[in-house]
Amino acid sequence: MTPHGFDPAYLAERNRAVRVAARTLARAGLVHAYGHCSVRLDADRFLVCAARPMGLIGVGEAGTVVPVDGALPEGVLGEVRLHQTIYRRRPEIGAVARTMPPKTLSLSTLRRTPRALHGPGTYFAPGVPLWDDPQLIRADAQADAVIATMGSNAAVVMRGNGAVVAADTLEATVALTWYLEDAARVDLDVLALEATHPAAVLALDECLARATRSGRIIERMWEYLSAGDPELHDVAVSHAARSCAGSPDSTCTTL
Repeated sequence: MTPHGFDPAYLAERNRAVRVAARTLARAGLVHAYGHCSVRLDADRFLVCAARPMGLIGVGEAGTVVPVDGALPEGVLGEVRLHQTIYRRRPEIGAVARTMPPKTLSLSTLRRTPRALHGPGTYFAPGVPLWDDPQLIRADAQADAVIATMGSNAAVVMRGNGAVVAADTLEATVALTWYLEDAARVDLDVLALEATHPAAVLALDECLARATRSGRIIERMWEYLSAGDPELHDVAVSHAARSCAGSPDSTCTTL
């Protein structure tokens, strides 16, 4: 067992998953030097990625186990308080991403958040909350206030300061972060024309009908965004090797 009491294989797998999610967010342009993601380990602890640019997190680089209640461990970034607060308030949440999606950020400086103008925007109905303060979140009281503003939504946008997205899985959290940014992209495009061509904003019932997970909606977006990650390739090879082990078929090969 690890010093935290987790099975080493389980903790290693969770570390790999967080690294893949971190690099995926970076490749999609949803973070730069700043940002972090995490996954819940159990009711009392979560694992956050290494405290450095997410796109530079290396294969095998470990994150840090953080308590849901209590002080942040040494070396953990101050805004990880946002993760703590979400995990504490929302037991259904399994993963959190604090990101800097550029078009979402631009829209937020108008004190606006993405509207439901197409499919991806419907996942945040009845509307993405706005935290109307551009300051960094470096105190527990601030984190509590931001997440109170978020409520039960999948996201909260912080004016001029990016966004926080939370979902049941890392894959869904990454996909929803991309959806948030795509909704902002469409909204900014529409704003340029809206004086003469009013936008067709989806009604709440339309959003609820459209925001489905059937048809591998989340899984396909995750596959698209995470394609090419070196540790996903390693997992695919390992799984293929186990499938081929003992096979009488001489054509069985690994990727």
